[in-house]
Amino acid sequence: MGRIWLAITSFFSILFRGNLPDDALARLGLARRPAAKSTQAAAPAARPSDGALQILAILQRDSRLVDFIMEDIAAYSDEQVGAAVRGLHDQARDSLARYVKLEPVIDGVEGTFTKPAVSDPAAVKFIGNVPAGKPSGGLLRHKGWRAGKIDLPALHAKQDATIIAPAEIEIE
Repeated sequence: MGRIWLAITSFFSILFRGNLPDDALARLGLARRPAAKSTQAAAPAARPSDGALQILAILQRDSRLVDFIMEDIAAYSDEQVGAAVRGLHDQARDSLARYVKLEPVIDGVEGTFTKPAVSDPAAVKFIGNVPAGKPSGGLLRHKGWRAGKIDLPALHAKQDATIIAPAEIEIE
């Protein structure tokens, strides 16, 4: 009868608590193993810079933007640079539009008098002969850009965000 009771209590203990009770371990001559240390490293915490590095990696992947910027173009003619930029421009614009919805800060006509409707001082920069105090308006020279929506793909837990583009090694 003792073995049946041991079996029943062990069964329900394993079912509901996930382990054997101490008295069952003692009766069976068993000992608990120390808790195994996790061999998996904890996933690194996301940093604010990860999104910026991710969009840079996307622009590199889709248009080779970083390669172009890092290249010394002084030896190339204006025509050669212009031809390279045309393809890069289209690819980078499409890639950026896929992940970031850009909107103008001021949706007005450049070159016309504009009164800024936004109160955020970071949203409007006054240039030229700026008087003391806050000016009421001026000629709109650049509409500015704001990110209306950002939809970047999730980073993988083991992905190193600082790798903008992996090195490529061709096997022959």
